[in-house]
Amino acid sequence: MSIVRTLSQIVNMIPGSELVGEDLVIQGVSTDSRDELNGKLFVPIVGERFDAHQFFPQAIENGVKAVFCSRNFSNVPSNVSVILVDDTLEALQTLAKSYLKEWNGKVVGITGSNGKTSTKDILTSILSAKYKVHKTQGNFNNHIGLPLTVLSMEEDTEVAVLEMGMSNFGEIEFLSKLAEPDAAIITNIGESHMQELGSRAGIAKAKLEIASGLSNEGLLVINGDEPLLIESTRNNPSTYAIETFGFDDKNDFYPTFIEMNETGSEFEINKSHNIRFKLEVLGKHNISNTLAAIAVARKFSLTWEEISVGMQQLEMTKMRMELLKNQNGLTIINDAYNASVTSMKAALLFASELNGYGNKIVVFGDMLELGDQEIAFHEEIGEEVVKLQFDYLYTYGPLSKFAAVSAFEQMNSSHVKSFDDKTKLIEDLVQHVKPNDLVLVKASRGMKLEEVVNGLLEMK
Repeated sequence: MSIVRTLSQIVNMIPGSELVGEDLVIQGVSTDSRDELNGKLFVPIVGERFDAHQFFPQAIENGVKAVFCSRNFSNVPSNVSVILVDDTLEALQTLAKSYLKEWNGKVVGITGSNGKTSTKDILTSILSAKYKVHKTQGNFNNHIGLPLTVLSMEEDTEVAVLEMGMSNFGEIEFLSKLAEPDAAIITNIGESHMQELGSRAGIAKAKLEIASGLSNEGLLVINGDEPLLIESTRNNPSTYAIETFGFDDKNDFYPTFIEMNETGSEFEINKSHNIRFKLEVLGKHNISNTLAAIAVARKFSLTWEEISVGMQQLEMTKMRMELLKNQNGLTIINDAYNASVTSMKAALLFASELNGYGNKIVVFGDMLELGDQEIAFHEEIGEEVVKLQFDYLYTYGPLSKFAAVSAFEQMNSSHVKSFDDKTKLIEDLVQHVKPNDLVLVKASRGMKLEEVVNGLLEMK
């Protein structure tokens, strides 16, 4: 289920729009003409290099009965109902905002350089112990994806957990003002999008735009271990509350006990009256993400017991610190969904602390969108691999090669290998790994290192 409205109702939700044709009931919205579209509203997006209005015939072939259409498009289809609008993307965004205003639930916005998706999954799991929750699927976190996420929400949903991504200033502000969150989380400040934003201070400023749409009674949850966020919110003139999380005991939410294991961790926090939480997600950094989620859960009146129950039902998005074993017993940490300097170091630290393995092998692909310091950042990862005493380093891509160069002189030279051909990397890796080894696979999304993971899983 998703949005269910008559076309005339939708026209009333989008000022300036006009219905041509039969007043039908639609259930759901799609921007992809290849979808099964029977009963849905098709919204053709116009981009810099494409105009999806040209796909009206395909959409009709796939069952669509109603479409948005720009008034500037000359060939308006006559065999379906049409809502004429000035701009189809703006109409989609306005429809989503109107849908939220007609709905009676709570919204949480989540942003940050790393950990958005993990925090979204953890918070959704926790809140599901008390509420019906809808969350962003995949990476539908931009100016197109967020409206589609909202419009795919069932009307009896009680909380919407919306991930908000960005690559430049103003984008988070736009999403926040569209969604008007009751609570917002900034997981951390890293180095991603340095090219567009200039500095970590610029990144912090862009992430703090998430507070733009917060109500006066809202809650902003920030990583208190990040000085840039603390300094930027020190003299906050707004009336919304600010709470901090992190490992430092100066935070509002911090752990008082941590025990790590191969499947996750157990921990206690300062406010939970000795309740021990079990988190079945790898990596200490995910404890930090959980603290942020707990702060919002408490704002939404969950008891400590409900929070504990919700954590036990956790299902994480794939390729996020995912522990896998192949048929030979080889252990693989699949963290191939994305990478930044901060998340890469966190993954390396976690893998280095696991015991009981033979060789520990890092497969590292390029980290993208790091700006003019990208070479230095990749060299830094090579140094980290050496410092944490990994046995092998495999790199893939032109940037990660700099990590190999920085590690080459300090590691056994035959244990550092760079590849521009992913197939050759997989072939070499498969020949050298042994059943009791541990392989960490991590890179930015564009490097598609899940193909390496699949190669290891399929090896005989």
